[in-house]
Amino acid sequence: METVEVAGLRIRYRCAGQGPPLVLLHGAYEDSRIWRRQLDALSDEFTVFAWDAPGCGGSDDPPPDFTGKDLGEALDGFLREAVPGKPHLLGLSMGSGIALELYRAHPSVPASLLLVSAYAGWAGSLPPEEVERRYAQVLAELEQPPEQFIPGWMPTLFTDHADPADVQETAAIMADFHPAGMRALLNASAHADYRDVLPSISVPTLLLYGTEDVRSPLSVAREMNRRIPGSTLVTIPDVGHMAAVEAPDAFNAEVRRFLRGVTAG
Repeated sequence: METVEVAGLRIRYRCAGQGPPLVLLHGAYEDSRIWRRQLDALSDEFTVFAWDAPGCGGSDDPPPDFTGKDLGEALDGFLREAVPGKPHLLGLSMGSGIALELYRAHPSVPASLLLVSAYAGWAGSLPPEEVERRYAQVLAELEQPPEQFIPGWMPTLFTDHADPADVQETAAIMADFHPAGMRALLNASAHADYRDVLPSISVPTLLLYGTEDVRSPLSVAREMNRRIPGSTLVTIPDVGHMAAVEAPDAFNAEVRRFLRGVTAG
């Protein structure tokens, strides 16, 4: 792994391949290891970067008062330090929110957005009572050892027919979280609302969802599609929230198809 320093935080990241830069932003409780299948498969055509967000993996924990805006600025700093050229940003779940946070302040930075299993922030896509339920759930989990609660996440991330080895690998990555880092990220992003950002997006945007996603269901996907001008909504049949892990071949093919169209244009 490689390291850059951004606003006093060491940010670790993985990099593979050669070609237009594609930056992968993982979700909550995860780190760059979740993108193993994309780093392997897409590096034949793209320079693929996968960061450990502040508070995750090998990166430093941010301060407790870290804000959503700080998270967007951290991503902007990372891109300036580590990524040459105009990057394509692919965010998964929480990572999609970080991409939208960056776009709010720096709309000229990305060449395109690929928002996977995405929300307009929890507060922008979910009923207030569901936002508070999720916030309280994660806050309580951070006081517990991971083996007590991480297994309970798996049915919300994968379908019943997912490969058990993929589920086990994901659970092991998630169990390796930083309690202090995750608490800072939760406080920075749990109540984010990006509905005001969506209509302003003017770069090519792919919305990619599994049809069986129970965390960011297709109703959320369709509303994102409605609000982002010219966006493309693509669904992958019979997979859940972690489509990049559960169906990597189909996922990578859709990413490749979209990016080829963007770069050809």
